[in-house]
Amino acid sequence: MKEIIKLALRNLKEHKSKTIIIACFLIFGVAIVILGNSFLESVNRGLEKDFRANYTGDIAIGKNPDKGVINDIFGVNSTNITTEVPQLPAIPELDKVMEIVDSTEGLKNVTKLISAQILVAYGVEMDLSNLVDRDDLGFDDLPISMLFAGEDDTYWDTFPGVNFVEGTYPAPGTNEIIIDTRVKKAYESLYQRDLHIGDTVLCAGASSSNIIREAKVVGIFNPPNENSAMFQIVYCNPGFARSFADLTYASSFNQDIPESIDLSLNSLDEDDLFASFDDFEVGDSDVFLGSGISDFDSILGDTTLRDELNKTDDGAWHYVLAKAKNPMQTNAIIAELNQKFTEEGLDVFAMDWRKAAYSYSQSVEGIGLVFNILIGILAIVVFIIIMNTMVVSVIERTGEIGTMRAIGAEKKFVRRLFFSETIILTSISSVLGIILASIIMAIFNSLNITITNSIAKMILGGGLLRFSPTAGIIITTIVIAVLGSVISNLYPVSSALRITPLKALNHGGD
Repeated sequence: MKEIIKLALRNLKEHKSKTIIIACFLIFGVAIVILGNSFLESVNRGLEKDFRANYTGDIAIGKNPDKGVINDIFGVNSTNITTEVPQLPAIPELDKVMEIVDSTEGLKNVTKLISAQILVAYGVEMDLSNLVDRDDLGFDDLPISMLFAGEDDTYWDTFPGVNFVEGTYPAPGTNEIIIDTRVKKAYESLYQRDLHIGDTVLCAGASSSNIIREAKVVGIFNPPNENSAMFQIVYCNPGFARSFADLTYASSFNQDIPESIDLSLNSLDEDDLFASFDDFEVGDSDVFLGSGISDFDSILGDTTLRDELNKTDDGAWHYVLAKAKNPMQTNAIIAELNQKFTEEGLDVFAMDWRKAAYSYSQSVEGIGLVFNILIGILAIVVFIIIMNTMVVSVIERTGEIGTMRAIGAEKKFVRRLFFSETIILTSISSVLGIILASIIMAIFNSLNITITNSIAKMILGGGLLRFSPTAGIIITTIVIAVLGSVISNLYPVSSALRITPLKALNHGGD
């Protein structure tokens, strides 16, 4: 084997031009793969660390979504066409769900969450007409926010990462809010006025119900991670959030209409449907002044049930969030919870942070998919080039191969020789590619490049652009490069093995 390696090294040295060409493709290919995967690894690490610590926890439990819908803690992602803004559903049979959660081992913190979207506005009345002509306004300039409300006695213990600039948490049972510094900045830029602790603002819901409520600002905070991909946030009390989240008794109320009530028009004749003005005397003031109908409210009948159903449901929550004692056991706990939910016939399911933050993780996964497709195309092109180069090399080395066969070299020897050349060249090129990628990553990371645009942050999983290489990425890249090179050499090697001493002599005669 030692003689084969020496001969392989000599052959690589003698065919410098082809060796350099193949090496350059491999070096840059390995460097690109390592750079791309290291960037995606950094994005995934940062996103996971930030969201698990501050927003989703390790496990989120919510209602099973409808067909064509994906729910996460930020809202409804739906492919269904509708005229209304879809709302997150409340957890059904919450008491049974909590019994299962409380009896499950391995959970450290458990809390509940209500989520909605609002616009923070100024004024006595909501008036956005003056914004239509503002060409200078971008999405980041609007104080549109996620509205989060957690369970009073557990939420802040589960997610303690709020960094107050000033103020304090909302008092229970009030319409007090604490706002992200980004919300404050957008508010002040939009309305050209300062926003201070104690000021009253309007909060307008994004749902079709157009809910508007007054709120008092009692705290201003920085995000736990200044480079977070997370959108700007407003925290409030559960009662305040339920109005915007459409968590009323009506949202979970289901009552069949009695069969005795006929709502069709079949039972009415034309005179009932289209009364003529001739049936009334103009002078009869009773008809027009309403004396014939002493109470207009009586038209609606008994509205007690309607009024009750429109009240917010004090026991309704969108999600149960939990942190595991050992994060490595998260998947096992999720599987155990889902099994228990299924056995009890509950219409809920447990998910990991990635599904709970689907609105964010899907963009990162999409980038990863596109990158891997591009890398796959690049790899195919590189290996085709390597194969073609090796085929040309075999043709040029016909005499050499024939001579080796003439002096007694077996096909096995020739095969080992070519594959040894390939493995040596690929290994050295991979090491050089790793070194090149490491230099680029070190320089880039030292620059601490950050982005501030919220849309870009959401797509890239955060504002700090870094590379985080791992041993797994490097080893996998080397293995793929070596295997790819070996596969691309199968055809050239098979061509070399078909060369006989007679063919070599004829080739030399040409």
